Amino acid sequence: MEHRGRPSRDSRAWLIATGVLVVLLLALLALGQDSPYLIVALSLIVAAAVLITTWAFVRSRAQRRIYEDQLTAWASERAVQTERLRIARDLHDLASHGLGLMTVRAATATLTGEEDDAERRRALTDIERLGRETTTELRRMLALLRSNDETPAPLQPVDSLAELPRIIDHARRAGLTITVHQDDLGDLAPGVQLTLCAIIREALANTLQHAGPTTVDLTIQRTGEAVSVDVRDAGPVPDWRPHPGTGNGLRGLHERLTIHHGTLTTGQVDDGFRLLAQLPEKST
Repeated sequence: MEHRGRPSRDSRAWLIATGVLVVLLLALLALGQDSPYLIVALSLIVAAAVLITTWAFVRSRAQRRIYEDQLTAWASERAVQTERLRIARDLHDLASHGLGLMTVRAATATLTGEEDDAERRRALTDIERLGRETTTELRRMLALLRSNDETPAPLQPVDSLAELPRIIDHARRAGLTITVHQDDLGDLAPGVQLTLCAIIREALANTLQHAGPTTVDLTIQRTGEAVSVDVRDAGPVPDWRPHPGTGNGLRGLHERLTIHHGTLTTGQVDDGFRLLAQLPEKST
């Protein structure tokens, strides 16, 4: 679908009508009070004024209907684009955090010694669990896409700070050693809580894919009137082969933070990688 800007309303009809009326008034003044054609000219000017005013009114109404139709089409297009971006983000999360963790967990198991059968069994158990969860989420998403207006699809609960322990636990079970430093964040807006969960989930998934079962320091704290998330890893473990994704994850986080007027900084630090996100503590 071609992207179009917000339509603008054409309101030149009344401008044209005003100009014509001014010209007629000047013509009337030019005749003078003693002109024998004053009555005839006055009648013609009044008739012309009525006609031009009627034309401007009808034209303005027509232009307003066209503008409202264009505005409705533009709003519908924006809604479709927004929904497509949301679905794309959900699909990315599903592939990156579900299937990606399965791949990383399998790769982690190959690094264990031949005698460590218990670790391999745990890895297979985790892969099976992740596979079931990912399949369930995929079926839920397909049901949502196939639903019509008469059959509403089930809604997924919105992530909140209560979801953080589960997100961190999943990353630990996948192999990360995570040290968490978290302030008392108090009462945060739902949009901010959702964004915090997305940041931490994406950061830990990226660490697993690029550095393997390494060590991570996760700090969540208030800094003035903002909340910051600082994720630092110790770098790739020996013999680890990175499993890079599409790069859409960090791009999606940047979009989320932009909505909340936040910032995202990423880059290499010593032997590892750092992700620092800051956003206002109240949703805007």
